[in-house]
Amino acid sequence: MELFIDTANISQIKDLYQSKLISGVTTNPSLMAKEGIKGIENCHKHYIDICQIVNGPISAEVLSVDAEGMLNEGLELAALHPNIVVKIPMTRAGIKTIHTLTKKEIRTNCSTISCESWGYLCLTLYWST
Repeated sequence: MELFIDTANISQIKDLYQSKLISGVTTNPSLMAKEGIKGIENCHKHYIDICQIVNGPISAEVLSVDAEGMLNEGLELAALHPNIVVKIPMTRAGIKTIHTLTKKEIRTNCSTISCESWGYLCLTLYWST
């Protein structure tokens, strides 16, 4: 089993990773804002800082709601560091984006799966690539 911390707090991340309690981190711009980190460039720098601490998956969330925007953000996030996993919302546009990023061999994960059928759809996309 792998455990992931959902935070942008560097101190918490360091502490839990050094104690071998977590395998990775999920975070997003909202969590970063709680830590006083604002703006795309600062968020990107913070993702890189986290990647330098944790040698494991670091989920970085897109903010766009349309497929084209999600794709562009996803490509940008994935280019930051090999440990980045692009976090995409489970929407119609998100499904399209996950499919495209997966074909490009970019790791993704999915958030906001609100019903069982959407979860199955996500699995079907994974198995078909």
